[in-house]
Amino acid sequence: MRASEVRQKFFDFFKSKEHAIVPSAPMVVKNDPTLMFTNAGMNQFKDIFLGNREPAATRVADAQKCLRVSGKHNDLEEVGHDTYHHTMFEMLGNWSFGDYFKKEAIDWAWEFLTEELKVDKNRLYATVFEGDAGDNVDRDEEAAQCWQQYLPKERILNGNKKDNFWEMGESGPCGPCSEIHIDLRNEEERMKKGGHELVNKDHPEVIEIWNLVFIQYNRKSSGELTALPQKHVDTGMGFERLCRVLQQKSSNYDTDIFLPLIHQIASLTDVKYGASNDGDVAMRVIADHIRTIAFSIADGQLPSNNKAGYVIRRILRRAVRYAYTFLNVRKPFLSGLLSVLIDVMGEAYPELKSQKELIQKVIHEEEESFLKTLATGIALLDKIIVETLKGEYKVVDGKVAFELYDTFGFPLDLTELILSEKGLVVNRREFEKEMEAQKSRARNASAVETGDWVVLRDDKEEEFVGYDYYETEVFITRYRQIKVKNKEQYQLVFNITPFYAESGGQVGDSGVLVSEEEKVEIIDTKKENDLIIHIAKKLPANPEASFKAEVNVEKRRRAASNHTATHLLHKALRTVLGDHVEQKGSLVHPDYLRFDFAHFQKVTADEIRQVEKMVNADIRANIQVEEHREVPLEKAREMGAMALFGEKYGDVVRTIGFGNSVELCGGTHVHATGEIGFFRIISEGSVSAGIRRIEAVTADRAEELVYSQADVLEEIAGLVKSKGELRKSIESLISQNSRLTKDLEGMMQNFLRIEKQSIIDGADNVNSVSVIIRQVKPELGGNLKDLAFQLRNDMDGEMVAVLGSEVKGKPQLAVILSDSLAENGTLNAVELIRSVAQEINGGGGGQPFFASAGGKNPAGLDSALTKAKALIEEKLG
Repeated sequence: MRASEVRQKFFDFFKSKEHAIVPSAPMVVKNDPTLMFTNAGMNQFKDIFLGNREPAATRVADAQKCLRVSGKHNDLEEVGHDTYHHTMFEMLGNWSFGDYFKKEAIDWAWEFLTEELKVDKNRLYATVFEGDAGDNVDRDEEAAQCWQQYLPKERILNGNKKDNFWEMGESGPCGPCSEIHIDLRNEEERMKKGGHELVNKDHPEVIEIWNLVFIQYNRKSSGELTALPQKHVDTGMGFERLCRVLQQKSSNYDTDIFLPLIHQIASLTDVKYGASNDGDVAMRVIADHIRTIAFSIADGQLPSNNKAGYVIRRILRRAVRYAYTFLNVRKPFLSGLLSVLIDVMGEAYPELKSQKELIQKVIHEEEESFLKTLATGIALLDKIIVETLKGEYKVVDGKVAFELYDTFGFPLDLTELILSEKGLVVNRREFEKEMEAQKSRARNASAVETGDWVVLRDDKEEEFVGYDYYETEVFITRYRQIKVKNKEQYQLVFNITPFYAESGGQVGDSGVLVSEEEKVEIIDTKKENDLIIHIAKKLPANPEASFKAEVNVEKRRRAASNHTATHLLHKALRTVLGDHVEQKGSLVHPDYLRFDFAHFQKVTADEIRQVEKMVNADIRANIQVEEHREVPLEKAREMGAMALFGEKYGDVVRTIGFGNSVELCGGTHVHATGEIGFFRIISEGSVSAGIRRIEAVTADRAEELVYSQADVLEEIAGLVKSKGELRKSIESLISQNSRLTKDLEGMMQNFLRIEKQSIIDGADNVNSVSVIIRQVKPELGGNLKDLAFQLRNDMDGEMVAVLGSEVKGKPQLAVILSDSLAENGTLNAVELIRSVAQEINGGGGGQPFFASAGGKNPAGLDSALTKAKALIEEKLG
């Protein structure tokens, strides 16, 4: 049975059980500060479990694309090495929101597996929660009794809290779960040892295929469990594992999900699959990772150095590194897998087809860039190997390996592999210490402690009225205390709100909450899933009072101008550059707007001017907004509304139109384009492969920009004494400056030559070694290293030079030796510099033949040079 048939059978089965089939949410998560990626099927329903939103349907089924590479769900290191772990995977799930519970979930799971898919009943095992005395929760007898109608008691196993109690996080909805495992071993092996002994023991052929979670408790931040008012079912079945079972393969990678990709990798690299273990692992890693990379880019997450983007870049580089190390790939090739991936998954996930050109471009350029990084890292590592072997050491400093990893993106395992070929190892303890220090810094920078919600009123539906009102009467329905970097804040939820929560690129509103007794400042408004959270520095003295919520109107109006201008900019870019232009990110701030879009070359000055003229023409036309709220999604698409990949839209949407610019948008806008006043682009540049970024200003900020530029031109004209021919005057000055610069460079070279000869002539002879101890003039201090190497090249025989200088109030030192002195160990530049740098309150380092240092005490230069002279004379006898 092909994978596509399996997925459809699942949908058809649960549709017959009155489930609504819903699309997968994007793999990249928005509006949830606790997650970067969708790592489980339940993520898009999280607000329903939390009681923040009523479900549109009480029975739902879906196939959810998921990504697990961080936190407790971290499968990255197992990927490719075993038969069933993946980074990106599909989770088939059926859900009940306060409807059916354990019996129906177990009955239908059994029916689907054994009757619809004809899975061998004798190979199946079920686990149930054994209970936990600490939580005062007993064994899940209800689930066990349901299983007894299908399985003998010896195949209904107890599972511990780790395996059979599901929790959303440290707090929140949770409950026992019942897992279905299958024993895929041959008959002979099954006779030798029962499958019940291998369940949850990481056996590659006794694997979990379906997890039925029964959400019936709420975990408070104190750790206490309380019963939920409604019980829910959340199931998740690994699609790749299920296909392996049905296609009777020994590995997920041998199914029709992965095998076409592996065959393409073999074709592109001329390496046969099955020829070697290392090569096979590399191909499986690459086949897995290309799915993650492609889906992430399609969902709007580009590789970068921050947060989710860093995770994707790391996965992409991991694939490149495996290809480089084990398949001898030296040129970009990953983008060549995309067509095969689309053949396999494009029908179920059409975003892969729609975004193909962008995905290929991004992958190619990222891969090309990292291959250069690998070459640079290997060159640096070669130098480290030479120095280590010179010193007859076997262990490379872990700090050096971490710098290669952190600064140059050079993987530790590749460093260790290359070093092992030379008989060297990395000090792993030092490396891990540096890694933990970096993680600790990151944790401290983003640490947020969250308390439990204090519920004042039961109001699950929070209505946003900010499209029509800047202020309204409200009351607080719930609040909680949080700590951000040890600073106390409060999150407040109202029954209704005029405050716009940060989303769709637009920043959140600020304002005040006013009662008869006090005024509380709202510093920001954010979304957490579907909940609108108002952030305040303090809690109102009487949170149960009635309040008036007042938005900062000026800030909102400026943001609205920039949001509407963003729509007009999008339309103008598509007109000028082509229909391939698609929004890939935006920031709508009261002071400016930022717009990222798909385009594969620099936008020329002429094109920028055309775009500006089009937007300003729309502004002068004073086009009235055409807003439609609660429009069925399909109707909105028929109206020509643009939807953005990576955004999750409900069945009912809001459209915003200005002329022929129509987009699905939840942001705030002007009533007519004339309110924007004026539009001006201030910058255009590349963000990453295939993605450009424009920053622009509107209204008074655009006017201020024009005025300031005019003032600068006027000031320049005064400085160059131009009488209307400003360009000619500046060109003349540039030409004159170029001539003077060349003359000055010639004078400096001559000065350097004379000074250098003076230094050489002043050298002392100590046991046939030329010794130079000299404080050089500040004019040469900026080129201290160059001067040191020139002295070494120009002098015959053995030499040592210690040079000092003061540059802009900062002392500098440099030590250089002839190779023979460094190689025979008579002198060591690093040891010398570390000894004498103490005199200038500094430190330094380098290599045995050259080292340098900086410090804070210029007055110590004389004593540093005197100390250097004494140390050198002592060493030379």
